[in-house]
Amino acid sequence: MGSVWETAQDYYTWVLENGDSRTDPWLLVYSPAPVVLIFAAYLVIVALGPRLMDGREPYTLRAVLLIYNLALVGLSAYMFYEFLVTSALAGYSYLCQPVDYSGSELGMRMARVCWWFFFSKVIELLDTVFFIMRKKFNQISFLHVYHHATMIFNWWAGVKYVAGGQAFFIGMLNSFVHTFMYLYYALAVMGPSMQKYLWWKRYLTLLQLTQFGAIALHSGYNLVTDCPFPDGFNAAVFAYIITLIILFFNFYYQTYLRRTQKKKEL
Repeated sequence: MGSVWETAQDYYTWVLENGDSRTDPWLLVYSPAPVVLIFAAYLVIVALGPRLMDGREPYTLRAVLLIYNLALVGLSAYMFYEFLVTSALAGYSYLCQPVDYSGSELGMRMARVCWWFFFSKVIELLDTVFFIMRKKFNQISFLHVYHHATMIFNWWAGVKYVAGGQAFFIGMLNSFVHTFMYLYYALAVMGPSMQKYLWWKRYLTLLQLTQFGAIALHSGYNLVTDCPFPDGFNAAVFAYIITLIILFFNFYYQTYLRRTQKKKEL
């Protein structure tokens, strides 16, 4: 038992000490402990939140949600711009891009936007809190919780060890998609008068699936070619993105294709 504990301690020390020295001093990066606590608190809220809302009227939160969603539109658009422009100025390759661990202006600029992307995933956990407060429990699916909870770990590891390189492609695509996703949410919260302008909801899911497909191809390509970017990260990204493709396709099928099929049968 002692050797197991010593091995775990050695591994934890390795996790702490082998990160990117540029990003280690930044908020929530050096140790996984804060992210683990955030993850645990999130799961407790998911488990107990609906019970706490029993017997209470749902909160409307219209003004709060409008500000929140518009703020995330702005943040997502900013991150997309930073990923795109920084990668273009630095001459990044879309086929194979190692991490620039230097303290150069563009290297630090890319590392900073990677941190903002990670931190945006922490902010987005509020999506679930707002669903609970509004008693929209049907929105808190396995897909929703799985995606939100795992992204904070994925991007903590990204910022801790590979802030840049191949990872820029994921952050850039996801920021692009989230710009439109949170714009949709901002419009939806304005009330029934906006419903006629929200016909494109299903296309958001298709956009997300397209994004996942592009990321799967991107990371998969680098698993079968010689690229100086850690294979472990590419393998983890590839495996994770396949789970998202399966879950999001199932959501799309159940929500749109099956529903249309049932209407035709009626």
